[in-house]
Amino acid sequence: MPVKQPSLIAEDTRPENVLHFVRDVLDARTVELADGTTVRVAQLAAPPDCWSAGALAFARTTLLARAVRINRFLSGEVNLTLEDGTDYALLAVQRGVLRAEGADGGPLISAETEAAAANRGLWGPPCNGLDASPPLAAPPNPNAPGTPGTPGTTTRAALPPQSPTTTEPRPTTTQPRPTTTTQARPPARVCAVAYRVTNQWPGGFQANVTVRNTGTSTINGWTLRWSFADGQTVDGMWNATARQSGATVNAVNANYNPQIPPGGSVQIGFNGSMRGRNSAPGVFALNGEACTVE
Repeated sequence: MPVKQPSLIAEDTRPENVLHFVRDVLDARTVELADGTTVRVAQLAAPPDCWSAGALAFARTTLLARAVRINRFLSGEVNLTLEDGTDYALLAVQRGVLRAEGADGGPLISAETEAAAANRGLWGPPCNGLDASPPLAAPPNPNAPGTPGTPGTTTRAALPPQSPTTTEPRPTTTQPRPTTTTQARPPARVCAVAYRVTNQWPGGFQANVTVRNTGTSTINGWTLRWSFADGQTVDGMWNATARQSGATVNAVNANYNPQIPPGGSVQIGFNGSMRGRNSAPGVFALNGEACTVE
């Protein structure tokens, strides 16, 4: 039987129930995957302005440089689950980070009701569950027509009759006003990571990871996170402590190297196990912020 070749992503036939890695978090419900594809999580409403920063922080902590699974939903949106099977939309609504949208009932509405009753997240101060401030009343227009004796009414004296005249309309030219479009620049990356495999043997390998502080402030305490694509595991690490859950590795600073000054760097190394392929991770996050990969 002939094997059907995969179609283009634009045709909305992206493989489902396979692991994808989150390269960047654009907002609380939109992520960029490692292959450059941007997807939006279904059934989540945009956060109000009073909670947008809190929602983004939650999304970055939960998703950045993590392995996730996606399934098509409707209108190009997706259902997104974490590697352990947790539904991201349900988790966000339960924590009060986001509200449900387009759901008439079921777990999302139950979760929203529970979060509201407990005043979690945007249901507490400063938002108190409001999506937006009430619209301001328009000020009265002093020139609006009114009834005699009320503000806004202008009474004109009768003018004597005049001979009819013909007024030629004057041509008018309206010059379009130039418009200026300001595009927000993406924030500068505060870190850069170089991952190098220095040795490899059947079933195992050794790698060094260099982390540079490309920001302007000293980093005091750090955790570097990445995800393996081929089932690799960390067997032993030096200059940091490894904590691995599934494909995701968190490397936490040692007690002697918690600080990285601006322009400075720290190098960690580890021995790992592999089965077959040993591709390098393409996404790294330092303290929840995406890093440039060198």
